[in-house]
Amino acid sequence: MIRGGWAEESAHPPRKRRRPERIRSVDMNRAPGMVDVAREAGVSHVTVSRVLNDHPSVRPETRARVEAAIEKLGYRRNSVARALKSRRSSTIGVVLAGAQLYELPRILRGVQTAAQRAGYWVNLASWQGGSTLDLAETLRRLTDQAVEAIAVIADRSMVADALADIVTGVPMTVVMSGNVPNPDLGFVELDQELGARLAVRHLLELGHRRIVHLTGALRTFDARARVEGWRAALDEAPEAHGEELEGDFTGNSGYRLAHYLTTRKAHEPPTAIFAGNDQMAMGVLAAFAELGVKVPGDVSLVGFDDIAGAAYLVPALTTVRQDFVSLGERSIEQLLRMLRGEPAFSERIAPELVVRRSTAPPRSRD
Repeated sequence: MIRGGWAEESAHPPRKRRRPERIRSVDMNRAPGMVDVAREAGVSHVTVSRVLNDHPSVRPETRARVEAAIEKLGYRRNSVARALKSRRSSTIGVVLAGAQLYELPRILRGVQTAAQRAGYWVNLASWQGGSTLDLAETLRRLTDQAVEAIAVIADRSMVADALADIVTGVPMTVVMSGNVPNPDLGFVELDQELGARLAVRHLLELGHRRIVHLTGALRTFDARARVEGWRAALDEAPEAHGEELEGDFTGNSGYRLAHYLTTRKAHEPPTAIFAGNDQMAMGVLAAFAELGVKVPGDVSLVGFDDIAGAAYLVPALTTVRQDFVSLGERSIEQLLRMLRGEPAFSERIAPELVVRRSTAPPRSRD
């Protein structure tokens, strides 16, 4: 009630006006940080850090409150900063070196499986040739991202040469490229020479004594190793002899060389062919089908790799199976051992001969 222009005092003192509650929010222009999580959960940032690092001193109800705040705000840890501080990133670098890594998907499946099983992520990089300095820069960029170890998946010997004097400061292993005179590097490879021995021994046991080898591109480690295995197996049977014709791992080269073998003059035809890989063996089958040469009636045929579909060729192809998934897994397992302080070492994985219908004892040519 108002009298004389003055407000009559109330018997009760006026209540203080409540300030509007400040809304806790996160700046949408930046990612939420630990401070935001701490504010939301009503704890200190030290407590948030303890929850993130699974420290046992945090009470269950506090941990639940912090985890709820993390979920609500969508907080993600700054793994790069944490890695630089702790020198641990839980990441392994993988360099793909070469353009003809035909079995790369299976190798990478093994890499990913073994890395994930050990609690590591994989960081991929690529080097398609060039100078040693270019490769060194690729490796440096990975180490700048705090990777703990590096696997180099290589398809040619030049990569091994480029790695001869490389120093990265982290454990490194080379996959599929042969040995390098660098004691700090580990090596994991499929035993190409043994695979060739298995193929040729199988043909010798069937009674073949004239065995031609259609090689892959001899600039590659794989092709040269398979030639060595073919020669070594022939040396085990003094009465056997062979001939070496260079291809390039393509079906076209197998097709071309099979035509040459069948149509040339003044040469006794072979009773068996060991092809550098399954692609070349497919080319041989195509040429022989055109020329009326029967497999295995006239000529037995062995491939290498056991690619998808090899069992469904006509005839089903005898070949050497390589476990590329295991190759990838072993490369990561070797790096993990090196991370625990073990020295670098070399490892070869034995392949397996798969006998199908493209091989049989030689037919008498009386």
